[in-house]
Amino acid sequence: MLRKALNEHRFVCVVEFVPRRSADRLPGFEHIMQRSTLCGWPMVGAIADRVSSSDDLSPPETFSRAAHPFPTLLHFSGKNRERRALLEQLDRMDAAGLDQLLILTGDRVPGHEPGQPVRYLESVSALQIVRKARPNWLLGAALNPFKYQEDEGGAQYFKADKKLLAGADFLTLQLGFDAQKHQEAQTWMQQRPAPVPLLACVMALTARSATLLEHVPGVTVTPSMHALLAAEAAVSPAYARERSLTRLGVQIIGLELMGYAGIHLSGIHTPEQLHTLEQTIKALKPEIQTLEQWRVAWARSWQMPGVAEVTFHPEEADWRLGESRSRATRTERVRYHALSAAHSLLFSCTNPLSRGWGWLLTRNVWQTPRGKVWLHRVERGLKRPTVGCDTCGTCRLEDTLYICPETCPKGLANGPCGGTRLNRCEFGDRECIHSVKYRTAKAIGQTQVLTERLIPCVDADARHQSSWPQWFDASSPQKARGDDSQR
Repeated sequence: MLRKALNEHRFVCVVEFVPRRSADRLPGFEHIMQRSTLCGWPMVGAIADRVSSSDDLSPPETFSRAAHPFPTLLHFSGKNRERRALLEQLDRMDAAGLDQLLILTGDRVPGHEPGQPVRYLESVSALQIVRKARPNWLLGAALNPFKYQEDEGGAQYFKADKKLLAGADFLTLQLGFDAQKHQEAQTWMQQRPAPVPLLACVMALTARSATLLEHVPGVTVTPSMHALLAAEAAVSPAYARERSLTRLGVQIIGLELMGYAGIHLSGIHTPEQLHTLEQTIKALKPEIQTLEQWRVAWARSWQMPGVAEVTFHPEEADWRLGESRSRATRTERVRYHALSAAHSLLFSCTNPLSRGWGWLLTRNVWQTPRGKVWLHRVERGLKRPTVGCDTCGTCRLEDTLYICPETCPKGLANGPCGGTRLNRCEFGDRECIHSVKYRTAKAIGQTQVLTERLIPCVDADARHQSSWPQWFDASSPQKARGDDSQR
């Protein structure tokens, strides 16, 4: 049904279900899905993956326990996953007759600290894998436009370009309440050479849910938003609920007017809640027929007497797409040029030193067990203090502007996750490395590297060995990339 709705340009309502370790809550969700439509819009169930724990029921297992199957979009989260787990889910979906998948990198694994060997199968790589294995499936990915520093916001859009190139048929926005950012993302999509449908994640926002969202990476709820929600709660719980539903209804109407293909509805747990939302939307629609009327209604839904004006961006920043404020530091520029020159000198095969280095590395001695161990130790010893290398066995530094993806706690090579805030990593202990990449790319005129060069995942059995000999092996991916860059 989702594919059909998107193809027919019908607004669609994707309703999210978050599994736990048991299926106790599933019958209630099936009851919701028996409605089949919201305000005439077709409804599709979305079964989330590893939201609270890696021990939650998987989306295929959750679907298999449904007594009354419903149109379904399964999720796949790459946190603490390798290629094998993704391929196993594809097989289970085949067995169930399912062919619609939303692919996400996933947020931080509980208890994961930087430096621990937790691997994340990032969304770009996963899209490549699924598109190759199941060419005709409907595939989606995420975009978080609710970023307020150029470095993190620009990097988000660069990675979204990669997701489209890797085969995404639609994108779903992460949860957000900034209407300007919703319009920004839609404008960006329409400027793509081949635009795809955009869905927006929405939910009713109350003082309680806003407090919970403070712990969700990548979601922005400002102090002025908190102040208004607290004022509503102080009137009465019923008043706060009514206001939150009105805002949600107004937001959904606005997204349809902006040209969004649908919504990804979260936080609906009972048929009664869905019915109340439907009645709210139906009551509002006659008064909101244009974007101008919608803007007035949206602003009014965030106003109360005696409460300060609400802003949706952090006090520290309010970057908008198209504004160019970011500059690489001198250290970042020098570092790139030094490492790029060293790489060209040793691995380009275009000078005597590189050819001699290649001859040395292709000797049989490095193919022996002891030779492999020693070569790995030498590479790691040189590169770890220089770039933070963890010897993944398939060096991607040329593709990442010599900023090692292994220094990202999630090991992401193709771009950032959605969990940053004002350039800070979701883990909170560092600046996001992809913000540094963005600044560097701008400074050296290499932004196309961050939008067009798809970097495959590194499989577990390839790690902790030297990558150097591969640069001189004509059949290796590294050699092919090096030849492309020389051309």
